[in-house]
Amino acid sequence: MAHAPRILIVTSRYYAHIAAELEASVIEGLEKVGATHEFLEVPGAFEIPGAISMAAQTGEWDGFVALGCVIRGETSHYDLITNHVARGLMELSISGVPLGFGVLTVENEEQAKVRADRKGKNKGAEVVAAVLRMVGLSYRFTRLAEGDE
Repeated sequence: MAHAPRILIVTSRYYAHIAAELEASVIEGLEKVGATHEFLEVPGAFEIPGAISMAAQTGEWDGFVALGCVIRGETSHYDLITNHVARGLMELSISGVPLGFGVLTVENEEQAKVRADRKGKNKGAEVVAAVLRMVGLSYRFTRLAEGDE
């Protein structure tokens, strides 16, 4: 990579304690590789793709991390939100926006805690690996498009 990657972490704080653990894991991973990061908070998971889309248009960041948690409730709201967030983030990815998907979609809070826990499943570390890989691919294909490789 030509420079230390600049990553924007976009976090829904609807479940603040889960989001905080995910963020801590992501920060640890980014700092290990010397990546710089900034934070942007959004009200809920639904707003994450829109915020990343707006930020991506500025060209200020090399990649994006989407963080949040959606816990199944008693209504179909869970299905609507999770489907639309995943679709929105996939559309961004397909359009060339390097990102890591760290929006937990779980049945209950205990599942969320286990997945977010840095000593548990540590999904934040997986998200860092994903975004850094996608940033690397973005650099590679940008160079190819410019005829540098």
